[in-house]
Formats: sequence, structure tokens, C-alpha cells
Amino acid sequence: MQIVNEIIEIQTEPDICIFNVTPQIAEIVEAHSVQNGHAIVLSRHTTTAIAINEYEERLLEDVKVYLDKLVPKDAYLHDDLHLRKNIPPDEPMNARSHLMAMMLGTSEAIPIVDGKLALGTYQSVLFFELDGPRKRTLLVQICGE
Repeated sequence: MQIVNEIIEIQTEPDICIFNVTPQIAEIVEAHSVQNGHAIVLSRHTTTAIAINEYEERLLEDVKVYLDKLVPKDAYLHDDLHLRKNIPPDEPMNARSHLMAMMLGTSEAIPIVDGKLALGTYQSVLFFELDGPRKRTLLVQICGE
């Protein structure tokens, strides 16, 4: 069994934005000729997330509205920067982004069957930027044979 670790880099945009990273993950699977196994996708940041769902423009807008309702732009303790110790001078007020990331999750495991990601017809692997713009990285670990 081989284990492969690859990094996907993404330059994100401001606010909440959602990227379809399925093609990049599929390329990694194909490049390493894994026929059966799994791909684990990990968002390596505390204000980003990974989910599997449909990548459809109107649904993505609904998701943004839904997240805004669940985690409103209110005052959060984490955003009291003057009360926190040892923070960098460019620290953003981003408690809301942390909360959304915890709700959505930071990783997904996708089976690989016959050399392809075993996603359903309308499923895509979605990367959520919740505190951009920033340069972000995803770790993709492929295990299989």
C-alpha cells in the first residue's frame, strides 16, 4: 500500500467564499495511480472548512446566507483583541470564522474505487474560506494500492 501526501494551495477572496477542489484531488489520485483506497482532505487552518455537497451557484449563496444566520456578526470574546495576550499586530477579529469552521468541519475522507473518487453524482469536495483573503493550504493524503 502506498501513502502519498500532497498540498493544494489556494489564494482566497474576502469574506465567505467556496471553492470546488474536487478536480485537484482527482488529479492527485490519477497521478499516483491509486486504484482502491481513500483520500483524506484536511483544511490546515482554523478559519476554513471542508465539506462534501453540491457545487451549484444558487445553493452556495444559500449556504452563505445560512451561515450568516447561524453565526451572526455579533460581539464575541475572541474579538476583544486588547484583552488577549501574545497576539500578532495584524490579528483580525475573526471569532465568527472560527465558529463557522467548527460547525462545518476540517476534513473529509473519500473512498477511491477503480482509480476514481467515489463521490455521488452531485457531490463535490468544497473548501470554505471564512476569513479571507489569504493564501491557504489543504493536505491531501492518498492511501491505497
